[in-house]
Amino acid sequence: MPVRISNFLGRFGWEMQKRFPKLSSGAYLKLQFLARNRLQKKYIEWFMQNPDEVPYPNVVNIETVNRCNNNCAFCTANRFAEKRPYKYMSDELYRKCIDDLADWGYRGHLTLYGNNEPWLDQKIVERHRYAREKLPDCYLFMSTNGLLLTVDKLRQIAPYLDQLVINNYCEDMKLHPLTRQCYDYIRANPEEFRHVEVLIQIRYVKAVLTNRAGSAPNKQGASKIIRETCLMPYTDMWITPDGRLGYCCCDNFEVTELADASQFRLKDAWNTEKYRAFRESVRESRAGNDFCKYCDFIDAGLRMRIVENVLEGKDANQASNGYKIIGK
Repeated sequence: MPVRISNFLGRFGWEMQKRFPKLSSGAYLKLQFLARNRLQKKYIEWFMQNPDEVPYPNVVNIETVNRCNNNCAFCTANRFAEKRPYKYMSDELYRKCIDDLADWGYRGHLTLYGNNEPWLDQKIVERHRYAREKLPDCYLFMSTNGLLLTVDKLRQIAPYLDQLVINNYCEDMKLHPLTRQCYDYIRANPEEFRHVEVLIQIRYVKAVLTNRAGSAPNKQGASKIIRETCLMPYTDMWITPDGRLGYCCCDNFEVTELADASQFRLKDAWNTEKYRAFRESVRESRAGNDFCKYCDFIDAGLRMRIVENVLEGKDANQASNGYKIIGK
């Protein structure tokens, strides 16, 4: 079936997030760090074997517009908490990024999404079409809150995606009207979506997740130093609408910069001196970097499956089936 609905731990997980938010978040993150720290370090040491010629990123995130239309309590990009100056990626810069990836021979994961809602970009379908033409071997996925996703838009974007994730943020465990329409349409027309997986995640809009380097509106973090390391500097390239390569998705205010995509080829931008210093600073622990030391973010699935495949010598894109992005 090309569409399925997921809810983390069902009714039990929902009630835990709603009634015991801090306990739920803390217990979940502690378990994730314990379970993944060893594998993370193993991947980092593999990645850093030759610092002069590092592997390409497993996930490239291109944020084409830095705005969202939702009100998620855990995110600074929600429409009530947004503080970033408005930015929109030019066509010229976007094409350069995609062309750079094509010249690099990139065939990892690509998403035109960051701390934003991609459907606020009026050219989002056209941009996906260009990416698919230039990068036919990439695993192209979209993450959206679904509030603007009509059946017509769904049909337009589906041919260019490998996966569509609809995060249905709510307080009642019910699908939003447009998401329900999309779900019903896919169920009625499965052949039209046989080449794309659609995952609808029912998520609590007031959940307490991670502190996002101390920027999450409902979970500040500036007291407990996180001793574990982080995969993001080794797996993700993060490109903002003006072309700056920042640390990761937890730089919600876009204050970090490791390179400028308008000045560097992405292959070269991925291993600038700033990038090398950044990776070394968190190689053993987040405590080595002032921006990262209080950040408790940890990916919930995608990157760990990629890491496992890479270390086993498999195609990283095999890790993609059914991934979840709870926590982002």
